[in-house]
Amino acid sequence: MKKAQAGLTLLEVMIALAIMAMMMALAWTTIRNTQEARTSVESFEERNHELRSAMARVVADFETAYLSRNEDMTQAHPRTMMIVKPEEPIPSVRFSTLSHRVLWADAKESEQTVIEYLPFVDKDNSNKINWVRREQRRESNQPPELEASEYDVLVTDITMVKIELFNWKTLEWVDNWNTTQADGQRGMLPYRVRITITVKGPDGKDVKLTSQARILMQEALNFSPT
Repeated sequence: MKKAQAGLTLLEVMIALAIMAMMMALAWTTIRNTQEARTSVESFEERNHELRSAMARVVADFETAYLSRNEDMTQAHPRTMMIVKPEEPIPSVRFSTLSHRVLWADAKESEQTVIEYLPFVDKDNSNKINWVRREQRRESNQPPELEASEYDVLVTDITMVKIELFNWKTLEWVDNWNTTQADGQRGMLPYRVRITITVKGPDGKDVKLTSQARILMQEALNFSPT
């Protein structure tokens, strides 16, 4: 009798290679899907963190907004004000607030500052608009563009911002406010400010975040003797 031949036939080798190739393809597909899901979740989390951090900063700015009667109201550029004008896609916002952060005990700074929220075209992509926070180093009667300021990007690639202000005298929400004009809201601030931020999510769909700030001082400060 002939001795049985050891090893694998060519057909068995081909079948084993085909099975191995199929298993490797399945493993690669699983790894790729897992990586894509992880990247997508990280993108959503980063965008969500950016929006919530920006909203917290804006709410904190508005909550400590204030006006003062202890200044020359005839100046073209008063030191304390709130001016909100509805514009698309980002409204024009400028107001005085006590939200300046003093970082050093001997900095010789106060909490008083003027905040402005502006749209800026992204320097790396002209199709994107960033929402920027501008903080003056001090209050003055000079035009804003003449005062030294610090700029921080609140939200990148923003779609729209909506600012609504609650008038506690008329009990209605409005989209404009101006304390520098006699026919506006001179000497008073809104009771609440509602902020809505809209951006495109990583999936291309609109993502909205809305919050409200309760202004603690609606009436102007007045330290002059009566």
